Amino acid sequence: MLPEDEPYSFQTQWQQALQRIKAALGQVRTWVLVTVAGIVVGLVLAWLSPVTYTARLSFVVEDAKTGGGSIMSALAGQFGFDIGSLSGGASGVLAGDNVLELVRSQHLIKKTLLTPVDSNKQYSLADLYADTYGWKEKWKNSSKVGKQVDFTPGLSTFGRLGDSLLQRIIKQIGEKELSIAKPDRKLGFFEMQTTMRNEQLSQLFCKRLLQESADFYIETKTRRLSTNVKRLQAKADSLQYALNRKTYSAADASRMLLDVNPVYTAPEVTAEISSRDKVVQGTIYAEIVKNLEISRTALIQETPTVQVVDTPELPLKKNELHWWMAAAAGGAIGFAASVLLLAWFYRKPV
Repeated sequence: MLPEDEPYSFQTQWQQALQRIKAALGQVRTWVLVTVAGIVVGLVLAWLSPVTYTARLSFVVEDAKTGGGSIMSALAGQFGFDIGSLSGGASGVLAGDNVLELVRSQHLIKKTLLTPVDSNKQYSLADLYADTYGWKEKWKNSSKVGKQVDFTPGLSTFGRLGDSLLQRIIKQIGEKELSIAKPDRKLGFFEMQTTMRNEQLSQLFCKRLLQESADFYIETKTRRLSTNVKRLQAKADSLQYALNRKTYSAADASRMLLDVNPVYTAPEVTAEISSRDKVVQGTIYAEIVKNLEISRTALIQETPTVQVVDTPELPLKKNELHWWMAAAAGGAIGFAASVLLLAWFYRKPV
């Protein structure tokens, strides 16, 4: 026969509960020790956690009209019409979400780090970063480096050792200290944040990184048209100089006709050739100037705009772990851990 289940007894359950409470109260020392240990750990973390500063910058990108629409806009602009809003669409490097990867690129981070901190132009942002984080002293005392490492503004390479150390700075910034996001997917606003241990460094790096990104994009986007404008401008200047000389030459030839002997026809031919050359050069010059203005209009149409909305201003947001918050959090976690530990230890056997 199977044994019958024991009848439920409230008195028995109450006695078991009292025994557990009594046993748990007997472990007050364990509670206190674990809670104090949590408080100590929290204080240590607060003491070891460095103070950082966050620079926040928001901007909006207004891209240019691309494709055939910009050319049509340029041509229509010669007659006083603006049809830019009816053609083309926004695209390119800074259009859409591509800006997120562009700003985080190692090339632009490196260019920003190699800009001078001040007008002295001998101390770069990379030098300030390495000094702030104590890396320069660490490198100097290291057996692998063993020397002073500087990142002079204006240089692009620093040897194999210097480049590898600079890459370490770039990697840490890109992975841990730089963030860029698009808060609303439907809007063209972007928000960039840099969090570093030096307030001036965080502010300068955030502002200059956006400037480097904007310059890089605008220069890349308008390089072809800018080259074309410069080439046409050089031709226009050359033709203008030649046309001025031909104008003086034609005037001299016309004046000689007044004093020439009617028997001789050479001066008349010279005057006719000078006049013809002047007309030809004038026609060519007019076409060059026309094409130059069309190219300038197209260049304006293709040039995007990066407008800063909010710029980081001192004092920046200060991030620090307060000792009392760390102690309270550590104590709470320690107390909860001790309760769970004792509950598991005195659990009812199955």
